[in-house]
Amino acid sequence: MIQVFVTGGTFDKEYNYLTGELFFKDTHLSEMFQLGRCGVEIDIRTLMMVDSLEMRDEDRALIIYNCTRTPANRILITHGTDRMVETARHLAEADIKEKTIVLTGAMIPYAFGTSSDGFFNLGSALAFAQVLPPGVYVVMNGRYFDWDRVRKNRQTGTFEELPDADQDDSFSI
Repeated sequence: MIQVFVTGGTFDKEYNYLTGELFFKDTHLSEMFQLGRCGVEIDIRTLMMVDSLEMRDEDRALIIYNCTRTPANRILITHGTDRMVETARHLAEADIKEKTIVLTGAMIPYAFGTSSDGFFNLGSALAFAQVLPPGVYVVMNGRYFDWDRVRKNRQTGTFEELPDADQDDSFSI
């Protein structure tokens, strides 16, 4: 079984057509798994519905607590993309043994329909959660990244692998 923890983020935001604001109502995860015809045994639990820019250390402590308490060894966490890597770092530093923890999110809310990357990221995260060894990972854009080797590129709106510290990224012509 895969434990799915919902924490909010763009994944689950709704659009207020009158004010133009995004807000949280309910998670879309059950509907997404059903529409995707998920054949994997999952247990979905909503821990919170917050924008990751507003996530505090207390919220991360709740995520860590639930990851340690679940009997599942494979965990998928939906999360806002702005602070996803920070939460991944906290999870890794908590040193949760023998569990594969995958964080994923969306740049465009699921409620926006076919323009959302949510379905693709959720499916990718579910697949990677089943096959990756124990550790903490970020899954976005069809790729997985080790928690300490990834960043969100705010210019392209994608996640990318960090260069090796000993790798020389300079070049000359």
